[in-house]
Formats: sequence, structure tokens, C-alpha cells
Amino acid sequence: MSGTEGARRRERQMRSPRSRRVNLAYNDAELTIVQEAAKRDGMAVSAWVARKALAVAKDQLVPVSADAREVLEELIRSRGELVRIGESVGSIGPVDPGTRPTTRLVEEAVRRVDRATVQLMRERASRW
Repeated sequence: MSGTEGARRRERQMRSPRSRRVNLAYNDAELTIVQEAAKRDGMAVSAWVARKALAVAKDQLVPVSADAREVLEELIRSRGELVRIGESVGSIGPVDPGTRPTTRLVEEAVRRVDRATVQLMRERASRW
């Protein structure tokens, strides 16, 4: 367990002991990423890789790049901000015919963000 002091060990009480081995190969950069992820979860590298690979194979975990996650988070944040802007515009008082285009623009922006969010979520869900 080199370099993973304090890493959790896989539970010893298993219904069926694991006797099959799989060999993996990484370049230096990939191995560093995997080691950091295992360390972050407090696990040995081999245990971490085994757990994650099995979770993906069982469709319990959908791998998502940090970029895709950030895009989805930004879409959700943007939608919230657009809704607040729309509520502010709507609460100004009596609707002035001049503000109707602004309200419509905000509503359309919310719909566009909603469509983009749903599309991104559907693309992720299809991988489940």
C-alpha cells in the first residue's frame, strides 16, 4: 500500500472472495490522477479502481468530466438568476407596455436555459 498511509481497506467479510485479477496500465499523468482520487477517498489505488470500475459496470455510477459537471451547474445557476430577474421585472408594478418586451426576453432566456439543461441531463441519463 505504498503512498496511501491511512487508506481504508476493503471489508474483509465478503460473500465471495475476489480471486480474479485485472491488470491496468496508465501513463504517469493518468496514474497521478488516479492516485489523487484514491487518496481523496481514503482508499488504496487498486481498491479505488476496483470499486469505481464495478460501479460503472453496474450502472451505479456515470462518469462525468469536470467540464460537463461545471456546465450543468452553470446552467442551473443561470436559470435561477434569470427567474429572479424575471420576478424583479414582474414586481416593478403595473405593466408598462415598454416592459413587456423585457419580460418576454427574460421568459425566453429561461426557456432556452431550461432546454439546454434538459438536453444535457438527457445526454447524461442515456449513459445510465
